[in-house]
Amino acid sequence: MKNRRNALTIPLSRRAAFAGGAAGLMGLGLAACGGNGGSGGDGSADGGSGNGKTITLGYIASWTDGLSTAYLLDDRLTAMGYTVEHEQIADAALLYTALANGDVDIYPSAWPEVTHASYMEEYGDSIEDLGAYYPNAKLTIAVPDYVDITSIADLKGQGDRFGGRIVGIEPGAGLTKATQEQVMPQYGLEDEYELVTSSTTAMTTELAGAVEDQKDIVVTLWRPFWANSAYSVKDLEDPLGALGESEALHFLAREGFGDDFADAAEFIGGITLDDAQYGSLEDKVVNEFGEGQEAEAIDSWLEENPDVLPVVDEG
Repeated sequence: MKNRRNALTIPLSRRAAFAGGAAGLMGLGLAACGGNGGSGGDGSADGGSGNGKTITLGYIASWTDGLSTAYLLDDRLTAMGYTVEHEQIADAALLYTALANGDVDIYPSAWPEVTHASYMEEYGDSIEDLGAYYPNAKLTIAVPDYVDITSIADLKGQGDRFGGRIVGIEPGAGLTKATQEQVMPQYGLEDEYELVTSSTTAMTTELAGAVEDQKDIVVTLWRPFWANSAYSVKDLEDPLGALGESEALHFLAREGFGDDFADAAEFIGGITLDDAQYGSLEDKVVNEFGEGQEAEAIDSWLEENPDVLPVVDEG
């Protein structure tokens, strides 16, 4: 895995108007999603060094760390003069394949150190690491606060209480693999529980319903993620370390990205967010503004956090 990280700066000008038109890549299971088109409100190209060159961001939309950081990069890269396109991808395996093949330029919130380590072993030689932007990510097994257990080990012998189900997310997620291959066998849960996989949206919907009705439920979660505070859940202790250690979230790029877009690579590598900054970003994008208003959410976040990102003079 190639590593490139340097600091560059850019001013916090307002985001350009949103306009559509990302290309499909449907053969890889990618869903086209409109980008900002790299133009200002009057349709003219913004200043900066991008000169209208296109950068494509690939991410799984239901994984809201990637969704939030994708729109943050979209805003800043547009201000640098780039055209930004979005590709929403079905699962992690397809995303890493697309990145390694150069079908997308950037995966804006990857978990390469632990959760996606197997994908990095397979594809890392064709991927550049632009840098880590958040240091304290962690996979978890969680229950609502009102559930009177504190450890994953406490789940053993209580399968009937939870309907014999651990509610998971996408089948291709690293969290799903860790739960299936490490958590359940190490804690002896395989005979009592089924890991139910579908999507992050389905999991959070079921979690919300259970919390509203004060029913027992156990889910696969992670930090940082907005659902941890929205639904008042608690992480179960993992005394066996089955879910691994905390890790950093990274910006990954296709091989050669740093040479092709040196200023963009340097700027992206200079981004770091702490818990409060990341939490407010995701909350704005997902909860305060919501689907279809991501650009407005980023505008609001930048106004409230004017000194967080690296800054340079526009040329």
